[in-house]
Amino acid sequence: MNRRVIIIAGLVFLLVGCAALSPMEVREEKYGKSIPVITQSFASKELRPGDTWKVYLNATDPDGDMKNIYAMIEQPGMGTYPLSITRIKEGNRQDLAGYVYLNTVGVQGLDFVNLTLTVQIEDKAGHFSQPAVFPLSFNFGVKQQTPSPGIFPEKDLGPIMIKLRAIDDSDNQSVSDYGK
Repeated sequence: MNRRVIIIAGLVFLLVGCAALSPMEVREEKYGKSIPVITQSFASKELRPGDTWKVYLNATDPDGDMKNIYAMIEQPGMGTYPLSITRIKEGNRQDLAGYVYLNTVGVQGLDFVNLTLTVQIEDKAGHFSQPAVFPLSFNFGVKQQTPSPGIFPEKDLGPIMIKLRAIDDSDNQSVSDYGK
């Protein structure tokens, strides 16, 4: 009987001990406590409607477990778009360098529209980097700026999967860029 009590007490102790660990603590044990850091970033502040916007990022995580790039766009008059998540490929999980991109081809009515893009990087433990924030204005007479040479490689890290919309002034209706 004493043996049975000891085994039950041991199991209860084990279960209570495991329950006391939060999911973050469990993930940190497995993947580490380092937080991803966006060390450098660049994006043109102006873009011609119909162009593809490149957002350059350099990031690092000593644990080598960067998992996703989160992108959120806010647009005055339209609100916040659904979140875009771009998975980070295996070879880029410790040091990330390149660009994510937003395609504006086919979107009507973006001239003089302003957006704000916020980008964060998540690792497997559930840590998030500090946000990098990029304002963008659409204007027909501009050319997209590029970063200084040698800072960012021309490496495609993946798309920002957000469908931009514009307000049509004539009937105040939303227009989707991919449905036209």
